[in-house]
Amino acid sequence: MFVDSHCHLDFPELAAQTEQVLARMAANDVTHALCVGVDLPNFPRVRALAEAHPNLFASVGVHPDYTDTPEPSVAELVALADHPRVVAIGETGLDYFRLEGNLEWQRARFRTHIRAAREASKPLIIHSREASADTLRVLREERADEVGGVMHCFTETWEVAEAAMELGFYISFSGIVTFKNASALKEVARRVPLDRMLIETDSPYLAPVPLRGKTNEPAYVRHVAEEIARLKAIDVAEVGRATSQNFFKLFLQSLVTQ
Repeated sequence: MFVDSHCHLDFPELAAQTEQVLARMAANDVTHALCVGVDLPNFPRVRALAEAHPNLFASVGVHPDYTDTPEPSVAELVALADHPRVVAIGETGLDYFRLEGNLEWQRARFRTHIRAAREASKPLIIHSREASADTLRVLREERADEVGGVMHCFTETWEVAEAAMELGFYISFSGIVTFKNASALKEVARRVPLDRMLIETDSPYLAPVPLRGKTNEPAYVRHVAEEIARLKAIDVAEVGRATSQNFFKLFLQSLVTQ
């Protein structure tokens, strides 16, 4: 019924318990999950998870926060994405919250990922924090609308969501939407159409209410769906069906056409 569109099962908090994580997914009607890459040295671990488990997929990319890591080239990203279990490029984007100073290198890395996505014909997974104007500008300049993708762990305004959707991007909500102090984000979730929405955990981080403070995992994505159902006054099964269909439409249609 549910799909976790963004998790990090290779991170230390979860890496030693893959089978238990998969069992808890099944017990909570979470059928699939996308394991997202954040750097190139550890990408083989992400890919191996997807190769070993038919309900897991992988992406390849270098996170915008990572400074002391090999810089990817377009050719390298395209080559790594040429794999039947790798369904996206990212996560990539801009983050002006944790880093300061001249961040032109971050914007250059972002452009590299968009160009790779266009060449590989695979969607983008976008991380954007306190950088929405530049994120949208770079997406437009690099013609990211040709491949589309998802604004992961969305925390921005309705205006940013609307602009991203106009570029062909889905809006993904994480456990943050369940937090009591997230009233503005809850309103965005009410307004985003179901056919443009994904759900995620970003595990092992951001465990939703009522599990805040615990290590997050894909099984908990159902709590995100339940909150969206409450906000939209619809059945949670409807949220599950729509977001799952959106996931397969976005990430797996590229495999069908290859």
